[in-house]
Amino acid sequence: MMIEMKWLYELTLLIYGFSLVGYFIDFIHNNRRANRFAFWLLSMVWVIQTAFFFFEVFVKGNFPIATVVDSLLLYSWVLLTFSLIINKLFAVRFIVFFINVFGFFILLLYVTASAANRFPDQAIQFVHEILVTHITLAIISYGFFTIAFLLSLMYLIQYHFLKKKKGLKWMWRLGDLEMLDKYSLRAVSIGVPLLLIAIILGVVWAYVSTSTFYWVDSKTIGSIVVWLVYTVYLALRIMNGYRGKLLSTYNIAAFLILLINFFLFSSLSSFHF
Repeated sequence: MMIEMKWLYELTLLIYGFSLVGYFIDFIHNNRRANRFAFWLLSMVWVIQTAFFFFEVFVKGNFPIATVVDSLLLYSWVLLTFSLIINKLFAVRFIVFFINVFGFFILLLYVTASAANRFPDQAIQFVHEILVTHITLAIISYGFFTIAFLLSLMYLIQYHFLKKKKGLKWMWRLGDLEMLDKYSLRAVSIGVPLLLIAIILGVVWAYVSTSTFYWVDSKTIGSIVVWLVYTVYLALRIMNGYRGKLLSTYNIAAFLILLINFFLFSSLSSFHF
């Protein structure tokens, strides 16, 4: 039963993470299909969290407000409920996404903080799995940023050939400019929420583990900077309408910052490998 409870918490967090990615894609691309997908995933999380809440109240006889850790369960459930209501009644996708980012953080904090009591034999393993997931998601996000970098590089090469009137000869090999620009945006749109979730997992892991955590650590700052740089890329594209050569050049520069963070800042970090 202890192990099954751990798996249920892990499944809940996994579904919650996928819903965050769906809401982010909807926010960036105004994608109704992604919104519906994210809404139903979030509804599943709400059902599971409601079951957790009712179990605490009616089975254990403990209304979750006695301690700070207990109140996190109620807090995350309230945020989740509000986000579902807002999603259905109002077309405010920006606030829905950020409510759920914070709700995900609160739920993760609750699960990790209460792991020693809920599944004591598996608590250490659970915290270790958070670290593994943190690293895995960060590397996957870097993979999407690498794809975006290559597409942007191909864009600039194709742009150069078109300027030299050699574009028709190379277009079938590199793809047209609009396609390269569009798929580069899609790659970044997936990489940004994945990196954000990875950062949240890393911060929570650092606080609940025995490792000494510093906000001024080079890798921590570097990861946040990388996330901000790619978020600015999306803001420039979505809010200001920039695209084409300028944004492709920016994307290449952003990837160079990513490489510095991955190779240099990792070696300077006090607790990253």
